[in-house]
Amino acid sequence: METHPLYPRFAAARLTEALADTPVVLIHGPRQCGKTTLARRVGGELGFSYFTFDDTATVEAAAADPVGFVADLPRHAILDEVQRVPRLFTALKVAVDRDRAPGRFLLTGSANVLFVPALADSLAGRMEILRLFPLGQGELAGAEPDFLRRLFSGGFKTRRRERLGQELTERIVAGGFPAALVRSSSRRRAAWYRDYIEALVQRDVRDLARIASLDALPRLLALAAGQTARLLNVSELAGPFSLSRPTIRDYLTLLERIFLVEEVPSWHTNRLKRLVKTPKIHVADTGVACALLGIDTASLHRDRATLGQMLETFVFAELRRQSSWEEDPVRFHHFRDKDGYEVDLVLERGGDIAGVEVKAAASVTSSDFRGMRKLRDAAGERFASGVVLYDGETSAGFGDRFFAVPVRMLWEPES
Repeated sequence: METHPLYPRFAAARLTEALADTPVVLIHGPRQCGKTTLARRVGGELGFSYFTFDDTATVEAAAADPVGFVADLPRHAILDEVQRVPRLFTALKVAVDRDRAPGRFLLTGSANVLFVPALADSLAGRMEILRLFPLGQGELAGAEPDFLRRLFSGGFKTRRRERLGQELTERIVAGGFPAALVRSSSRRRAAWYRDYIEALVQRDVRDLARIASLDALPRLLALAAGQTARLLNVSELAGPFSLSRPTIRDYLTLLERIFLVEEVPSWHTNRLKRLVKTPKIHVADTGVACALLGIDTASLHRDRATLGQMLETFVFAELRRQSSWEEDPVRFHHFRDKDGYEVDLVLERGGDIAGVEVKAAASVTSSDFRGMRKLRDAAGERFASGVVLYDGETSAGFGDRFFAVPVRMLWEPES
């Protein structure tokens, strides 16, 4: 088994908090993102016993007699990869209804149970769900970012930072999976990502659905990687396959269920009539996307169009990771109208709206805030701030809650 550094996980505080007042806590997220490590680290300190359904004998015992299996568990138990035994959820409900003490069961899952209403509903009101992502850049650096706080308070000061340049493309290609990051070269990391995708399709997808064309999924994911940070075009994705659009749509949902792609809905308001309603698609980790497309650091640095796409997905992924540590939920959208005004990411928290535009260039001009002005006018008093993230050196105000901010300040604390 490969070993890798024990990075801080900033979701740990939220997990500890949830276990203190909720009978069942589920950590879900993609396989190999660190769920088991986090569960055992936090659960171990609290005296939890550990059981994994990656073990065939444990799976068969639990599936044969779920009620008996749960009844025999210690009072505080970690159940790892619980999606592999869906019948267990009803048995857990029965056990919790007998004893609703907090912190009974800590579950992990590599598939999104919210897509399976019967599973989620069986533990409604008894279970808190925490989403764990691959490592964020702040976790890699060991310093918790404060970007979201500053974004919603409009608190970006004038600062100078060294631009990242090629280091930025290196971060994008590396992605955030711990077992990939420990590899000694980008070529070895890419090999890990390719093997990872193959294993997911052969194992987790088989567990979730019986589909005729398993071999189509890695190809579909590679096409989605080429479309990342763009408006979702199902017809374009379906083109190379002898499969219908509804089938391709179902396959995309499967890829969402195992946390490999994410759709970002459009932001809308009654104040604007000519909005594009199509969602955007993002591959959940840029390391996965680059490996699927055969992109290394040098080729990404040369290909400015692909770099723009990957940088937007990298920023989206980083913000999603940071939002998962926040106490207040953050919802993500994109903004685009039929006149060509757009904002890459629109974040909504407690009624407040903030915009983030992403540029791979080293400079920012007033015209880069064109879509942001439209968003600000539509959001009215709810608008907190608008930021253009770019690979430059200076953080500076552009008037009326608009800021140009070096992309490295996304994860580096301001002080």
